Amino acid sequence: MLRIYNPISRKKEEVTPGHGRTISMYACGPTVYYFAHIGNMRTYSEEDILKRVLIHNGYSVKHIMNITDVGHLVGDGNIGEDKIAMTAKKEGKDAKEIVTFYTDAFFSDLKELNILLPDKTPKATEHIKEMLTMIKNLYNKGFLYKIRTGMYFDTSKFKEYGVLTGMNFNKMNENLIAGARVKREHGIRNTTDFAVWRFLEDGNNWMVWDSEWGRGFPGWHIECSAMSMKYLGETIDIHCGGVDHIPIHHTNEIAQSEAATGKKFVTHWFHVEFLTVNGSKMSKSLGNIYTLEDIKKKGFEPVALRYFLISGHYRQKLNFTFEALESAQRTLEYIFGFVERLTSHMKFSEKSNKKFIDFATDAKSKFFKSLDDDLDMPNALSSMHLLIRDANKALDKNALSEEDIAKVLDIMLSFDEILGLGIGKKIVEEKHAPLDKEIEDLINERNALRGIKDFAGSDRIRKLLLDKYKIIVEDTSEGTKWKKAK
Repeated sequence: MLRIYNPISRKKEEVTPGHGRTISMYACGPTVYYFAHIGNMRTYSEEDILKRVLIHNGYSVKHIMNITDVGHLVGDGNIGEDKIAMTAKKEGKDAKEIVTFYTDAFFSDLKELNILLPDKTPKATEHIKEMLTMIKNLYNKGFLYKIRTGMYFDTSKFKEYGVLTGMNFNKMNENLIAGARVKREHGIRNTTDFAVWRFLEDGNNWMVWDSEWGRGFPGWHIECSAMSMKYLGETIDIHCGGVDHIPIHHTNEIAQSEAATGKKFVTHWFHVEFLTVNGSKMSKSLGNIYTLEDIKKKGFEPVALRYFLISGHYRQKLNFTFEALESAQRTLEYIFGFVERLTSHMKFSEKSNKKFIDFATDAKSKFFKSLDDDLDMPNALSSMHLLIRDANKALDKNALSEEDIAKVLDIMLSFDEILGLGIGKKIVEEKHAPLDKEIEDLINERNALRGIKDFAGSDRIRKLLLDKYKIIVEDTSEGTKWKKAK
């Protein structure tokens, strides 16, 4: 049974579905005004690990991730210009072009990082009706007030406001500098109040809709509440996002959602810590914001970045350096090399190595137990690497039977159901990789020479295959087999 940390109770709690064996899971998706950076991808990669563990534990996961294509202002709160409108001006393009281009780029990145896609990715602009219905509900219940710039949620009227942060409404307001979130001169009552509907201001947005309160567009926070409820119901099993969403976005989601329904909004929150770069927070001024494309241009495989991003504990900061990424790529090559060795090994023990198989089975158990304990990936990876180390020692001594090796390979594939490194795909690709015709002709010629007992000639070809093509040929009772040299 998976247990994850609950930021409200400040303890680990078992994850159980609200209905049957299906877990409802909502993830805050991207605002599609630019490429996602590697810090964003850490969050999505860790959410992918969570989803894979739930599936491994026998649950069906209904996974929804929104696409914010309107309403997210530069200030992340209630001030500034719409991010998409801003980018459209900067690039001299239509805002819809911006949305399409960066949405496609985002999903391309997810695919390259082997991240399982959500069941549905609703766009904010396609759910204005649901947002306005929710806003009207909040208005009728007395939680909203109208000022010149829009319709605002009065946080003083929601007694649980701030529960996700560990502070109550009064404490949050005391700790906020006046105007830190909003411009008080607009008539906003509390520093924590937020817009659910913004009235149109010249140049402030690229899409507007009519409402009974005035022509405008939705606030960023109302989008997630309305879309999550449409597809997952009024109470969600798991809501995911980065830790940066805790003090404002997720806190406001709780307030407006529970005020509207009178029900608990989320059972389990899942927040991923920041990714730093060379010990510093990512920022444009430091020039340390990297995208997946930047990583690829420096010669790294996307899956190496994935391995690095999931290698730490999701609740602890992870520091990115290119040296650390190089280490991750070497580790990945080591893992793939081990799996290749398993699939190409040709000398077997006549009987099973029970002691080793017991060890391997225990390593598998520890791997999954670690993940069930708040996704403790460092301990899980430690169990896997101990298995690889001892398996290599056993292979060196030819101390494993063919059945033993098959069991170890199955265990590695079960690990990869969580890690998502593509081990199974790599095995299939290598197994079915076509030989170059010249290499194939040489192997056939060598077999013919062996057939007429010209062993000197066959040995010359064996050496040529190794020296020129890095192909190792071995003669077995089942015939000639070959593998690529490391």
